[in-house]
Amino acid sequence: MLTRSATATLPAVRRAVLFTAAAILLAGPTVLAFFSGGYFEDPRLVGALVAWAVVLVAALIGPRPLPVGGPGWAAVGGLAFLAAWTAASLWWAPVATTTIDAVQRLLLYLGALLAAIGLLRRRQVARAVEPALAAGIVVVIGYGLAGRVLPGLIELSRSAGAFGRLEQPITYWNGEGALAAIGLVLCARLAGDPTRPGAVRAAGAAVCPLLGLGVYLSYSRGAIATAVVGAAILLAAAPTRAQLRGVVVALGGGAIASACSAALPGVASLSGSLGNRENDGTIMIVILVVLIVTSALITLRFLPAESARLSFSRRLPALAATAVALVVAGLVIGGVGEKGEREPERLRDPSGSRLTSVKSRRYDYWRVGLGAFGREPLLGVGAGGFRYEWLRERPVDEGVREAHSLELGMAADLGLPGLLGLAFMVGGVAVAGRRALASQRPLAAGCCAASMVWLLHASIDWDWEIPAVTLPVIIMAGGLIAASEEQDLILSRYREGAEGSAA
Repeated sequence: MLTRSATATLPAVRRAVLFTAAAILLAGPTVLAFFSGGYFEDPRLVGALVAWAVVLVAALIGPRPLPVGGPGWAAVGGLAFLAAWTAASLWWAPVATTTIDAVQRLLLYLGALLAAIGLLRRRQVARAVEPALAAGIVVVIGYGLAGRVLPGLIELSRSAGAFGRLEQPITYWNGEGALAAIGLVLCARLAGDPTRPGAVRAAGAAVCPLLGLGVYLSYSRGAIATAVVGAAILLAAAPTRAQLRGVVVALGGGAIASACSAALPGVASLSGSLGNRENDGTIMIVILVVLIVTSALITLRFLPAESARLSFSRRLPALAATAVALVVAGLVIGGVGEKGEREPERLRDPSGSRLTSVKSRRYDYWRVGLGAFGREPLLGVGAGGFRYEWLRERPVDEGVREAHSLELGMAADLGLPGLLGLAFMVGGVAVAGRRALASQRPLAAGCCAASMVWLLHASIDWDWEIPAVTLPVIIMAGGLIAASEEQDLILSRYREGAEGSAA
């Protein structure tokens, strides 16, 4: 029999366990980033086991980890269907190993989504999502930049294919750029959110030059474009003067840091002797410190910031949609103009000149993916089967594992059922995000904008296969679902209580 004091400690212990579980969930993407982004089997499998352990904790002592509304069920059901259909493709996939890898990855994402839905129903935890994920991204990008600004003290590994681009610790430069873009949008939101404490807003603004530099040094055109589009979407979702200042400070600080780095070869491309790289790194550190302090002071100068809506707020959704359309149109035009160089030397140039070209082998990947879908539209070639299609159809002697597009990869590997599952997952999150925005939930604007950054970039690259890049968005999706269902959950509990009283 429990004593009164023991009974009183139970809620405290329960809260401590739930907050610990939430901390593990929010820190997971950062940890996986230091294991090649979680791309390989062992860290991915450990991550999946931890995610499902967190789901178990949420189910036993926390809020329900299952959705209560249609959008949430669509998102969870779509992801669960993708996992089941991927497992079923073992029967026709060319190699079982790649299919098993895909199943593990989907189980990791499904566990993280359910854990996020359950744990982020608590407002205190939901409030920590944006700063916690942003802080993790700053750690990852800061680690990669450390090898450039402190070359005499820190020497990071370099892969042969990076050609001086920012890649560590994820080991893929475009993934690094996408993650930095997501972090930049989250920090812009923190800087422009008048409901946050001044210290949090100043800290969010302060790290934007570092994140903007990370976006640029990846030399990923997609990351740069989606970061700008994400800022436009953020402003459309939170059309206030405070948010406009946050976006201007974020993009301005990042742009200045990037422009300065372009004049420092040791930072921009890791070129030159150790002495020259140390000198360039020292100059870059000074520039970053000045930009960090300036960004924080500008943000603090306008505290308390106005929360008044912008006079042109009604035009912002159309402007954001136009920005998205322009990015998509640029990709299509680039694909039409692709000449298919057999020796893509320009792509090896680790400098800003790479950003002026739309040439990429990516469009060859897309053509092979479309061809695979055309041949097997109902079943697909099996999870992980694209890499074998590429070996048969490739125009150049180059090994490629992924289709470099979320949608085309699903179409090639899993056919129409895979596209349907993806549509349910993305559509469910989109509707939940819209509901959360309409209800003016605190995390809605930042999570919606950052998630759109990921979705746009994943459409032109293989972010889906890198858990360290995708998991932050999965967690934000769970937060949006939980936020959108807050009113539904209250009504459901009220009805249950009324029915119990009547009985």
